[in-house]
Amino acid sequence: MKIRRFVGKDMRDALNKVKQELGGDAVIMSNKKIDEGVEIVAACDREPSVKKPTPAVSAPMAEKKPASLSEIIGDSGPDSLRELLEKQVSRNAVNPFEAIKKPVAAQTKAHTPMAAAPAQPVAANQELQDIREELASLRNVLQFQVGGLMEQQRRHKHPLHAYFAEQLGAMGLDKSLADQLVSFLSEQTSEREAWLFLLKMLANRIHTGSDEILSRGGIYAFVGPTGTGKTTTVAKMAARFAQRYGADQVGLITIDSYRIAAYEQLATYAKIIGCGVKKAANAEQLADALVQFRNRRLVLIDTAGFSQRDARLINQLDTLKQSGCATIKPYLLLQANAQREVMQDTLRRYREISMHGCILTKLDECYSLGQALSAVVEAQIPVSFITDGQRVPEDIHLADAKQLVANAARLFKHNAAGRNNGTSSIAV
Repeated sequence: MKIRRFVGKDMRDALNKVKQELGGDAVIMSNKKIDEGVEIVAACDREPSVKKPTPAVSAPMAEKKPASLSEIIGDSGPDSLRELLEKQVSRNAVNPFEAIKKPVAAQTKAHTPMAAAPAQPVAANQELQDIREELASLRNVLQFQVGGLMEQQRRHKHPLHAYFAEQLGAMGLDKSLADQLVSFLSEQTSEREAWLFLLKMLANRIHTGSDEILSRGGIYAFVGPTGTGKTTTVAKMAARFAQRYGADQVGLITIDSYRIAAYEQLATYAKIIGCGVKKAANAEQLADALVQFRNRRLVLIDTAGFSQRDARLINQLDTLKQSGCATIKPYLLLQANAQREVMQDTLRRYREISMHGCILTKLDECYSLGQALSAVVEAQIPVSFITDGQRVPEDIHLADAKQLVANAARLFKHNAAGRNNGTSSIAV
């Protein structure tokens, strides 16, 4: 084994020296920055290519430190990264697990000599699987390190962008959306101007729907996971419409045959409002109920709440589609206080039926509103209404993009002030 120290003005220069002196099979053992530039310690095995079997006691050598991140970054790109990983795995073919596997295999062979012979292909497959797992693990580590280095470079070159990307992330926005927004920032902008600019950009990304439910009426189905407030929202909408056009112009239908007292709850609201209410257990009964309410200006359908992964959700969506009424407009209800990943998954699952819009509920229970805004921006689904309380019919409002963003920023500022003992560097 030949070990040499190389010094270059930068990483690429030092690597070139390593390659010229030791060849392409050299192993990078360490690297660091010095006053003269970059120092690399590299080694090369000058022995013949035929390798002797490595005894089990040498297993700890498998813990040899992988090639450094800087060496990978300084090379030409993904191809060189792949080559490096494959070389490292081939050199580290003897890993710590083999020190355990070999004695066990020897004991098995001693006790069951006839069964030991066919075990060789299994051992080879296991060794290949171990190599694959080691390679995948190494790649994940290197990707994480590369991402960290890129973030450091970004902070150095574009400190304002990096700062506000972090702030938007703390507000709850998805990283990709935050990066898109800050990419439009000018480095010469003041902190307050930059923040207001980003909030306006975010508001422009949010699509809002119309108030057609309350202004024109029609047939609407409120769908969504359990606990999103569908029944309460139906009651709020019905009460608002009844105030404008009269209770005799409103009809309520529930197709929730799973939740206990689902019909009774909706019937109680209908009695208070003074409107009609029907129950439908299948597509035929839903079609009959729609016929009976054909002269009503507004018909609202309350559906059962299922997890987005519940198989019964498909049956319910089929009920809506098979009712024979092509004018049913589905609205998806999303809890604004849910995790972004849950909302994204819900939006994907309900994509089977064409959503006319969404209603964000439970804004009064939100710690952060950024997750909900990221989800609707990514899905490009219009937000028509928001709810922020249990009162019927007061706590429902027409969605406004600027107001949503202002609420998100206000929550972020409030939470930041609490974490920083009442101090915050951003004024909204």
